[in-house]
Amino acid sequence: MPRTLVTGGAGFLGSHLCEYLLDQGHEVICMDNLLTGSEDNIAQIGDKKFQFIRHNVTEYIRIDGELDYILHFASPASPIDYLELPIQTLKVGSLGTHNALGLAKKKRAVFVLASTSEVYGDPLVHPQEESYWGNVNPVGPRGVYDEAKRFAEAITMAYHRTHGIATRIVRIFNTYGPRMRLRDGRVIPNFFRQGLTGEDMTVYGDGSQTRSFCYVSDLVEGIYRLALSDVVDPVNLGNPNELSVMEMAEKILKATGGKSKIVFSPLPKDDPKVRKPNITRARELLGWEPKVGLAEGLKLTMDYFRSRLNI
Repeated sequence: MPRTLVTGGAGFLGSHLCEYLLDQGHEVICMDNLLTGSEDNIAQIGDKKFQFIRHNVTEYIRIDGELDYILHFASPASPIDYLELPIQTLKVGSLGTHNALGLAKKKRAVFVLASTSEVYGDPLVHPQEESYWGNVNPVGPRGVYDEAKRFAEAITMAYHRTHGIATRIVRIFNTYGPRMRLRDGRVIPNFFRQGLTGEDMTVYGDGSQTRSFCYVSDLVEGIYRLALSDVVDPVNLGNPNELSVMEMAEKILKATGGKSKIVFSPLPKDDPKVRKPNITRARELLGWEPKVGLAEGLKLTMDYFRSRLNI
């Protein structure tokens, strides 16, 4: 039975990963300091092979016994979080990744880093492929997240080259689904919360900026395939079907009954104008591509938000 540690395991992605790994026969240790995660996300897990440890990974990580995999997903991940928690975001990307890699070295475990499409910044290349180095403002407000993840990638590769650690890097593009927080600050939870409660739906800029949305179950399957592979270089995981923020607003407005009014606010500083993954590497090396269509994924997500809002 493989034994796996998931840092950030009580977060949106981490909790789905924990469940998927349990279904695949893993013993799972979920580690989270609950800064942005929640025990509600893992409360339904009753498996005896599951253990929760409350711990901040920027402090030394101690796990007794063997480990086969470490999936490092601890980090604030939405703009509202890393703008409010800039120091914590930088520390988990640097000190937290260092500690997790040190544990991987000690246990000789496969190490999977949750990186992000934000390493590409406001891209000058479209769609974004893994060979693109990015266009990031290191001193802008979003730089705390972008540069934390870029550093995390660099130290992960350094541990691979220097210590021979089996490392994997997944660059995650916009992902959505159940367990996103109501006030997550990202496009889909914002629009669903506002649309379901009849609030004005806030579109930043003119809504022409684009995003590509991947349903969470597809992403988790891709991450698992990457963990089992021998692919060391970064791999994009996301849905290449691109649409504008305004198009998404209109879809969710219709789905929630059309009672809200769309209003516009200034575009945040350094907000990417386009975002679309080139997933050729994932297709060729992992045999992976997303399967869940947008209509199906949005319905599942809306059902979750309805339950959370008691609507």
